[in-house]
Amino acid sequence: MLNFNFLQSNSMKNNNLKYITVILGIFSLAACRNLDIPPKNIVQDADVFSTTAGIQAYMARLYSELPIEDFRYTPERGLNFFWLISPMSAVSGDALSRDQTHAQQENFGNWSWSVWSGCYGVIRDCNYFIETLPKYAKNFTTATVNDWIGEAYFVRGMTYFALAKRFGGVPIVTTVLNYPGETIDQLKIPRASEKATWDQIKSDLDSATLLLPVVNPDDNDGTRANKYVAAAFESRAMLYAGSIAKYNSITLFDAKNNEICGIPSTDANAYFLAAYNAAKMLDGKYSLYMKAWAANNPDAQYQNFVDLFSDPGGPENIFVREYQYPNSVHGYDAYNVPRQLAGPNGYSAEVNPTLNFVDMFDGIPKNPDGTIKTLDANGHYILYKNTMDLFANAEPRLRATVILPGDVFKGQQIQIWRGIYTGPVAGGISPLLPPGSKEQYPTANLVESATANQTPYTLPDGSLMNPAGASGIFTGDQTCAISGFSVRKWLDPNLPTSQVLENHESQTWIEMRYAEVLLNRAEAAFELYLAGQTGADYLDDAFNDINQIRLRAGAVLLTSPGSMTVDTIRIERRKELAFENKTWWDLRRWRILDKEQNGTIYKVLMPFYAAKAGEYFFDARYDERNDVYTFDPRWYYEQIPQSVISKNSNVIQNPGY
Repeated sequence: MLNFNFLQSNSMKNNNLKYITVILGIFSLAACRNLDIPPKNIVQDADVFSTTAGIQAYMARLYSELPIEDFRYTPERGLNFFWLISPMSAVSGDALSRDQTHAQQENFGNWSWSVWSGCYGVIRDCNYFIETLPKYAKNFTTATVNDWIGEAYFVRGMTYFALAKRFGGVPIVTTVLNYPGETIDQLKIPRASEKATWDQIKSDLDSATLLLPVVNPDDNDGTRANKYVAAAFESRAMLYAGSIAKYNSITLFDAKNNEICGIPSTDANAYFLAAYNAAKMLDGKYSLYMKAWAANNPDAQYQNFVDLFSDPGGPENIFVREYQYPNSVHGYDAYNVPRQLAGPNGYSAEVNPTLNFVDMFDGIPKNPDGTIKTLDANGHYILYKNTMDLFANAEPRLRATVILPGDVFKGQQIQIWRGIYTGPVAGGISPLLPPGSKEQYPTANLVESATANQTPYTLPDGSLMNPAGASGIFTGDQTCAISGFSVRKWLDPNLPTSQVLENHESQTWIEMRYAEVLLNRAEAAFELYLAGQTGADYLDDAFNDINQIRLRAGAVLLTSPGSMTVDTIRIERRKELAFENKTWWDLRRWRILDKEQNGTIYKVLMPFYAAKAGEYFFDARYDERNDVYTFDPRWYYEQIPQSVISKNSNVIQNPGY
């Protein structure tokens, strides 16, 4: 069911009905949008567009339908889905999940069907607003009309962005289509070139930037666009377009030789420059969150990064989506708290950061190849009195992003270990498995637990210890930290366990923050530097942007601009924006996901307690489930719903489907 609540005059009702039917056929608008509004035969244009209240109601719907990939998004289930299972971070390699595995990823070609239909509904609403509001402009000031139209351009540009990053070139519709004003054939709009689609996104966001005010008078919580919000999103979109132009190698041309998949490489620098200039517009308008930060104080730097995601009014927040119990909720905590803090619904540990991700951070003992160091010079496990000792010097941002084994959350030490080693320790403990082994651990000299219902083991000193700890790694129950880690970012430290319930949480989702703008600027600047572009000191600019991020994170600062590489910026981006549903799209636009996931089994870190030593050791290994990830390059362009193609013969399918 699709309710269009803002219709034309009585004389146009029949045409509207035909129009809706045609658009349903062409764009497969199958989404159900139940709106709390009067019947359509009562609400007319004048009722909506003549009053501020009517406009605000229309605008509220536009914002509610923005294709934001927030707490309620999973790639398999689409936008605004209540269950946060099959999380996005578990297809990007940043995490493992019991529900999101390679088997779900292999259905990738079908993931975005609901996105296509939903986006064209939003685009139609934006077009109708942009065309209709000027007819009632006499009721408002010119500035107010410009503000509202600017917001509609912003929403439309964002919506085309959601389509372009999935499908490449798409049908561009910028006016309200009316049947029989247009024939059926005229309504069968073909896909535009991918370049034209990205240029349309830029045009919409440029219009929004031009029309919107510095401060949106209708915004008091960061959920409405202003001039700088539009510029921030333009920096994201144009960086994506520049990456496609530079790194994409998949092309598709239509019968008229329009490149509907792919952008000429000669356009890359223009897009990177647009991203850079858009990001620069935010200089002095927002700032990194530093309320609790203190130099040379890792605890303060950790707390500062934690607080960033629980302060809806922070100076770093550029654009957010508010949740408020009980009207608008999500279930992030219920699905992701460590096992020992599970709420009454019984969910836990859905997102488990991989060792591959943790290895990116500074301050962890590393081997020459950059992987975590768990063995001494003699090839024996390094022993630690406490599991947190391994991470004693890690950059504070890691602790604020990942719950490490033995760290404290909600006043409890989070007990994550794989088992108790009961074998000999004199002369050192040799690895339980050969390096790189994908086999299961031997059962000799190990005490394990299959589930959270554990039988305590009696240690040599007579004390009792659960074989896997309260949040452990259970061999037969995956409601636990299956990677040796649990996610920390976004979790509410003040939410009582009794309230950790499905569809009960209300943290604010930060869709755009100033750290991303700095990262966009740094990457665009570095790409321009690599291309030999002049006009600014792009290398020095990128260096300063990245060091601002690293300073706040508590990471070691870069020593010189010349030490930077593309990977320096990309790794920084992956660390800073982890679990914000950005990494997946970054890996895609860089066109490296098929290389990273080429028969890949991600790594985990298994803590063990050595009973006879009274200390812990860590075993770095491949995921015990041996879940192999492979990304098919055709997935860089997703499958267009077959229902769309069957109704519109001018829409060409993407390669490989």
